[in-house]
Amino acid sequence: MGIQNPLKKLSILYVEDEVDIRKSLTNAIEDEFAKFITAGDGSEGLKKFKKFEPDIVITDILMPVKDGLEMAREIKAISKDTVIVILSAFSEKERLFKAIDIGIDKYLIKPVHPDDLLSLLTNIAVQKFSISNVVELGKGYEFDKNKKVLIKNGKTIALTKKEIFFVSFLVGHLGTFALHEDIKRSVWANKNVNDAAIRTFVKRIREKTDKDFIKNVPALGYKISI
Repeated sequence: MGIQNPLKKLSILYVEDEVDIRKSLTNAIEDEFAKFITAGDGSEGLKKFKKFEPDIVITDILMPVKDGLEMAREIKAISKDTVIVILSAFSEKERLFKAIDIGIDKYLIKPVHPDDLLSLLTNIAVQKFSISNVVELGKGYEFDKNKKVLIKNGKTIALTKKEIFFVSFLVGHLGTFALHEDIKRSVWANKNVNDAAIRTFVKRIREKTDKDFIKNVPALGYKISI
């Protein structure tokens, strides 16, 4: 089943101090996204970024308390891969160069038409959050190969790093199965792990997911079977 709108899985943080502009743009585009969070200045924006961890930040530059560039710099220090789009009435080269130095992904001059912004965000979604990176496993399960997370019905399942690595390895073998020896070599780097330890490991993942999520292929290995 294909994903009709690449924006529907994304969360957005929109930071703008002018209330009317913030409300107008929010009303125009918020329904296109999984989550659309707003903030009135850079300080509030930074707090909400830390709380909600949005995929994309859209922000004005000149704002009270903390301006957009300062907020963007702090966000990039926390998460350099977070996409940041600057919307500003300023077109001076100096501000543009500062934004580029910080690592701003896009810089748009106000006024921005909602359709133009949606077009830009769609392009970003396709390039940065490629649909092909989200693998549908069935029964509400998805694996995001880009973010390395297992999701069920839109909610992330808490797995350890090794459990994620194991699931990722099995996702790479969808339609077939992963051999015991390949699992030991790739997931455990041949560190003397025995079959009993792997069975216990798989049991823990099943407890966090579904008893049929990972299927044992007798004498051969394991596969995802949802």
